[in-house]
Amino acid sequence: MNLGLDGKVALITGSSRGIGQHTALTLAKEGCDVAISGRTQATLESAAKTLRETGRKVSATQVDLLEAGGVERFVTEAVSALGRLDVVVANVGGTFGGNFLDTPASDWVKTFEVNLVQAVRVIQAAVPHLSKSDAPSVVIVASISGSRPGPRAQYGVAKAGEIQLASALSRELAPQRIRVNTVSPGSILWEGGSWHKRASTMPDVIDDFVAREFPWGRMGTLDEIANVITFVASPRASWVNGANVVVDGAQGQPTIKLP
Repeated sequence: MNLGLDGKVALITGSSRGIGQHTALTLAKEGCDVAISGRTQATLESAAKTLRETGRKVSATQVDLLEAGGVERFVTEAVSALGRLDVVVANVGGTFGGNFLDTPASDWVKTFEVNLVQAVRVIQAAVPHLSKSDAPSVVIVASISGSRPGPRAQYGVAKAGEIQLASALSRELAPQRIRVNTVSPGSILWEGGSWHKRASTMPDVIDDFVAREFPWGRMGTLDEIANVITFVASPRASWVNGANVVVDGAQGQPTIKLP
């Protein structure tokens, strides 16, 4: 299926590794020029090299998106380098603190900043450019933790906020024909990711979690998430707006309680 992305420009936050990197690569293979960001220069350069091997143009910005002006600089440099903006994928995320009684309010604030507030900032910075596109689209990478109860409530609540944000903006930005959706992955296993690290340190706990909560007997893969994000972002999904697309293989509980 031709997704209609050839010649488009996509900006992906948190894109030097993991879901963000794979999404950038999938978008590039579909014909997008891509703008990526990362905090570590070596990791960013490695990701950019892989992306350039697709033959597409790549803009790579080393930046901490939580710093004042960081998101805005990323968007400005991307548009300057690539000339336009059609797709935004807000992928930066993470959590601070642990279980509820062990987590101070300051870690709740930081968790909201890295998830929900980061998405708000990148969309606000991108809208003036997206409004000039003939097929503008925003995808916020949320999580099944945003719609199912689980440990580390600060993360789930922040992700629930992202889902609500997309729902609200899908209507508010509709006059500019900007579609806004969320894709909510379940647990994804990839080398260097959090579940890979947990599987190395507590294999019995993770094996039990997979056997109990995953009907296919495995976690998801990066490609399985990136493929869905790319489709939702594409003009082929032109009537998908305000949706929360769950990609989890029918996973049950979203996570485990840590010691």
